[in-house]
Amino acid sequence: MNDIFDKIRKDLGPIGRHAKASHGYFSFPKLEGELGAHMTFRGKQVLVWSLNNYLGLANHPEVRKVDAEAAAEWGMAYPMGARMMSGQTKYHEQLEDAISDFMGKEDTFLLNYGYQGCMSAIEALLSRHDVLVYDSECHACMIDGARLHMGKRFVFQHNDMASLDKQLENAAKLTAETGGGILVMTEGVFGMAGDQGKLKEIVERKAKYNFRLFVDDAHGFGMMGREGRGTADAQGVQDGVDVYFGTFAKAMASIGAFVSGPEDVMMYLRYNMRSQTFAKSLPMPIVIGALKRLEMIRTMPELSEKLWSITKALQSGLKEAGLNIGNTNSCVTPVYMHGGIPEATNVIVDLRENHGIFCSIVVYPVVPKDTILLRLIPTAVHTLADVERTIASFKQVKEKLAAGAYKAEKIMTM
Repeated sequence: MNDIFDKIRKDLGPIGRHAKASHGYFSFPKLEGELGAHMTFRGKQVLVWSLNNYLGLANHPEVRKVDAEAAAEWGMAYPMGARMMSGQTKYHEQLEDAISDFMGKEDTFLLNYGYQGCMSAIEALLSRHDVLVYDSECHACMIDGARLHMGKRFVFQHNDMASLDKQLENAAKLTAETGGGILVMTEGVFGMAGDQGKLKEIVERKAKYNFRLFVDDAHGFGMMGREGRGTADAQGVQDGVDVYFGTFAKAMASIGAFVSGPEDVMMYLRYNMRSQTFAKSLPMPIVIGALKRLEMIRTMPELSEKLWSITKALQSGLKEAGLNIGNTNSCVTPVYMHGGIPEATNVIVDLRENHGIFCSIVVYPVVPKDTILLRLIPTAVHTLADVERTIASFKQVKEKLAAGAYKAEKIMTM
C-alpha cells in the first residue's frame, strides 16, 4: 500500500514544482505598506500593477471610515452562522435589494466568497440530465463548478461562435434524449487576456437553441457598462443574461460576491447552494462596507473616468512602443513576450530590482510554452507619470529580451 503523501512529494504540480526557487519572490510575494499604486517589496518601493483595486476603493478614506465604524459597532463575528440558520440580517437583504436594483434584475443572492460561490451556483443550477456548454477560457472557479456537474458538458473554443454552434447542436441532441436543459457559461471579461466574452452573439443564439446563460463578470462589474453595471450592459444585452455572477473582490476591493437573476431561481439557489447553506454568512462590516462601495460606484463617476483614462493611456502607450497587448478591450492589460520560464524570471527580477515595477507574471501551463504574459491592472489611483515610467521600462525590457540578455538555463532564485 502506498502512502498518499509519496506522490505529493514526488510531484508538487506544474507550478508547485518550481516552489523551492520561486516561493516568496515570484510566487507568494509580500507587498507591504498602504494599499495603492506604490508599495514596498523586500524593503524597496515599487510601482504596483498587480492589485485588482480598479476604482481605488481599497484605501479610499470614505470606505476606510465606514469599514472602521461598522467593525467597531458590530465586530467581525456578527452574524454568527449560515444565512439559512442564524446569519440573516436586514442589512444583508438591503444589500441584495440594492444590487438587484443596480443590475436591473429581479432578485439577488449574496454570497460569502466568490470562488466557492460561483462553483456552488453552477452545481446547484444543473441536474444530471442537463448539459453544460462553456468557453474554454473560463475562470478556474467555473471549471471547478463544471467538474461538480454530474451530467454531460461540452467545451467551445474561446469566443469562437462556430465552435459554440457545434457544441450547442450536440447539447440539443443530448437533451432531447435526457429531457434536460442547456446552460451556456462564459465570462464578461476574461481576466488574463482582457477580451470581452461575445455576450451579444451568444444571446442571439438563445432563440434557436433554447438555453440559459450564466455570466461571470468579475472583471466587468463596476468597470464596464453604464455606471459600472457590467459587460452585458455595455454590450446591450443585460436582459439576455439569465444568471449574472459578480464579485466584491475587484471593483469593490473587498470580499464576497453575489448572483442575480429571476426571483424564483434566486430563491431556489438560497435553499440549494451547499457553499452557502453550510458556511458562515458574510460578516456585518463587509456587508455595510459593500453598501457604501456600491453607493460610490453609482454616484461617483469620476472614479471610473480616472480608471479609463489611465487604462487608455497605458494601452495606447504600450502599443506605440511596439509591445503586444493582444486583443484586450477592457481594463485588463496583458503584455505578451516570447521566452521560457527561466527568461521570464529574469525579466521579472529586472523589472522589480532595476526598474522598481511590480506586476504579475504568468507562464506555462497557464499560457502556451515559450510565452511570457505580464499582466497589468490599471487603477484609478495610478497617475500618468506611472504610465510613462512603465512604458519606458517595458520598452527597455523588450529590447533586452530580443537581444538575448535574459537567457538562462534554469530559474533565477532570489
